[in-house]
Amino acid sequence: MEKSRSYISYILLAVFVLAGALYLLRPLLVSNSSASVSAETEAPASSSAAPAAPTSGITKEGEVTFLKGGKTFRKIDVEIAENDADRQKGLMFRPYLSDSVGMLFVFEEPTPQSFWMKNTMISLDIIYVDQNKKIVSIQKKAKPYSEESLPSFGDAQYVVEVNGGYCDKYGIQVGDTIVF
Repeated sequence: MEKSRSYISYILLAVFVLAGALYLLRPLLVSNSSASVSAETEAPASSSAAPAAPTSGITKEGEVTFLKGGKTFRKIDVEIAENDADRQKGLMFRPYLSDSVGMLFVFEEPTPQSFWMKNTMISLDIIYVDQNKKIVSIQKKAKPYSEESLPSFGDAQYVVEVNGGYCDKYGIQVGDTIVF
């Protein structure tokens, strides 16, 4: 009987270890193609079933296009935070964010902004944008869970959050513009 309990304990331990490993590896195993993202985040109009959970890390509510010299050079799907509750929560508690998505924060008027990373599990680039939709500053690779203030260093009416390192990877700079 003692030997039987020992085998069951090892089997349960193996199941929990495997489940934990799959949970941690999920972002690497999920496809990032935009076709699969749109298929998974939008339910068919005639379907009464709930849409599948998005694999990108956000629920698409719009798009942001980055322009350099007036020409499009990068586009992302965004979730929009345009009220106080959504702006306060932001991307907190999300374990994963695809490189093809982000969050757009919309404020009523341009003022100096400041964000922090409290309860944010992933590194982010925080892009501050003025009322003319011109990028005024970027806080790159913000540290997860940090309560350090990350200011805009000027008036900003919009803020775009993307994966940490995104701006360097795709050449997004102060002076570029956005369209949404």
